[in-house]
Amino acid sequence: MTQKGIFRNTIGALTLTLSMGIIAETAAYADEGMWLPSLISQRIGDMQSKGFRLSAEDIYSVNQASLKDAVVLFGRGCTGEVISAEGLLLTNHHCGYGQIQKHSSVEHDYLRDGFWAMSRKEELPNKGLSVSFLERMEDVTSVILEGYTPELTEAQRDSIVNVNSKQLIKEVTAEGKGLRATVESLYYGNQYFLFLYREYGDVRLVGAPPSSIGKFGGDTDNWMWPRDFSIFRIYADKDNNPAEYSEDNVPYTPKRFFKISLGGVREGDFTFVYGFPGRTQEYIMSEGVRYVSEISDPAKIALRTMRLDTQKKYMSESQKVRIQYSSKNAGVANAWKKWQGEMKGINRLGTVSAKQEYEKRFAKWAEGTEYSTILPRLDSLYGALEPYTFAREYYSETAASVELCSFAGSVAKKLAGGDNEGAAALSEAFYKDYYLPIDKESFVATMSAFAKDVPEKFHPEYMKKELAKYGSVSNWADALFGESLFTDADKVAKLEAADSAAMYADPAVRFANEFRKWYASDVYPYEKRLNREITLLYRDYMRGQMEFEPKKAFFPDANLTLRVAYGSISGYSPADGTYYKPQSTLEGIMEKDNPEIFDYDIPQRLRDIYAAKDYGQWAITGDNGKKTVPVCFIATNHTSGGNSGSPVINKDGNLIGLNFDRVWEGTMSDIEFDPDYCRNISLDIRYVLFTIDKLAGADHLLKEMVFVN
Repeated sequence: MTQKGIFRNTIGALTLTLSMGIIAETAAYADEGMWLPSLISQRIGDMQSKGFRLSAEDIYSVNQASLKDAVVLFGRGCTGEVISAEGLLLTNHHCGYGQIQKHSSVEHDYLRDGFWAMSRKEELPNKGLSVSFLERMEDVTSVILEGYTPELTEAQRDSIVNVNSKQLIKEVTAEGKGLRATVESLYYGNQYFLFLYREYGDVRLVGAPPSSIGKFGGDTDNWMWPRDFSIFRIYADKDNNPAEYSEDNVPYTPKRFFKISLGGVREGDFTFVYGFPGRTQEYIMSEGVRYVSEISDPAKIALRTMRLDTQKKYMSESQKVRIQYSSKNAGVANAWKKWQGEMKGINRLGTVSAKQEYEKRFAKWAEGTEYSTILPRLDSLYGALEPYTFAREYYSETAASVELCSFAGSVAKKLAGGDNEGAAALSEAFYKDYYLPIDKESFVATMSAFAKDVPEKFHPEYMKKELAKYGSVSNWADALFGESLFTDADKVAKLEAADSAAMYADPAVRFANEFRKWYASDVYPYEKRLNREITLLYRDYMRGQMEFEPKKAFFPDANLTLRVAYGSISGYSPADGTYYKPQSTLEGIMEKDNPEIFDYDIPQRLRDIYAAKDYGQWAITGDNGKKTVPVCFIATNHTSGGNSGSPVINKDGNLIGLNFDRVWEGTMSDIEFDPDYCRNISLDIRYVLFTIDKLAGADHLLKEMVFVN
């Protein structure tokens, strides 16, 4: 038999195993799962039994326009949806936050006051922002592993995968304008899928409510009950093809856009989230979970608390600093809050002990098979990996987070390479949003933690010498920030490639480079090797789990590729005696309104509307029998980071909401999905429309949309 024949038999058996796992209807929880749209026909029966009225072809098709053609990867980490025939795009406020912040100044504080383009000419371009539509996805395992046989080494296998992937990507991206492609490993390398995208690079800001609406509650209410959206528009050339920004570009005409449902939601209603979840670890073993909940999350939470406290102190004292650090602060706070809920959820569920029990059962089943040594080997590797991962995470949250040093190292490198234009662009962006007292105070707090918490054998020699020289981290900070020329924008503007020696001797550049060299030599190689060995074992462990539980529905871990998650509107009880209803209203916002607290200081316009009960067509009758406006709802859809901005769709495929994130108590769903606690939070589409209409007075945008009951 030829090598190709051997290979195809192997892949055929694997595909059968995966397909059988996906088809099976005995998954532990019906609402758990992030399913590949191209294989949704294997779940459509379950979806329809729960109330869904469309077909698999309506969800995903390469032959005709389908719902997938109205969903975009927004930037490189969020989801958005097209809501008009003229390329109008809806996503979360925090997904567009960076763009809103870049356009803001003390004179035009769009973060505080909001922004609304009242004509196409007023829509603001955003350099570097793109959106990507999925053209198609397909199983390309046989293509990617063409030429591989079991006798080859892992290095040889990797080489084959890389070469075949590059060749395939080259072939498919030649099919048309604006195409980009990725080949993604699923099930730890047991399967490979091609994802072909069409990317549009002219995306303009159309509207954003004030942060007091779009980010109401700030960090306090993050992962709880946010109210969150922003609006953009996709532009294309006259032939509707992707094009870089040009005044000659015209609004993009989509293959499909979402009709908007005005019918509202009720408990038990079918819901469907279509988006790009970022990363899950559904199938990792107990040691991986133990490290996350007992070591990693607590350490990172403590380090980010130091930075957040410092930022908030100075942001509360100055409008300019608040604008400068709003986007940075939100970025630091988002994961900080998520890790708290994740740690709490893992501990509450007893996930570590539950996985240990599962592993005992797996080990007993695996006796005498090819899988018998996997778990002991994984356990040993995790033990060896832990100190290196800990050192890397501390480096990331401390030394690598020092703004001045990271900037100085990058600028020095560009100037030394003769890239004056690139250095100038970096400098312009950096100084616009930099405040030295925040950076210096954060340096003292986090680097003191590094010196105390990271084992001494992982301390860079450079750091030991600096601390011996200055006597304390505080004195070290005084010298570094006091002597670095990179604190002065005018001095940096005069630097040239000929100044390389002075630049590399600068204390900020030296700090960045010395820590980078330490990480590259003392941490990364060991962590990379151990992680590689763990990943290779997971390929076998994943296959073993599928054989161990042949009737379980296995979905591939999220990896920022398009997925389907479905469930229903449902409240939950996060604690004894506490129950969260499935929907919130404007009354909840008014209860928290507080002009003395920035995050809860709503616009006066909203207070006036509330006082007059001037809700227009967006009014509903609340539980108290009085008029109000719907704001948020929660459902049982399995979501993750990256699903921010995802469309939430009803049984007829119409838009009912905008996914924000998960409830705080359910953030452990990246590792374990708990049907009692895991809920995705969505902004009711009627609140979006209410805001556009009554607060912004931008009803010209409503005229683009198509409404259904």
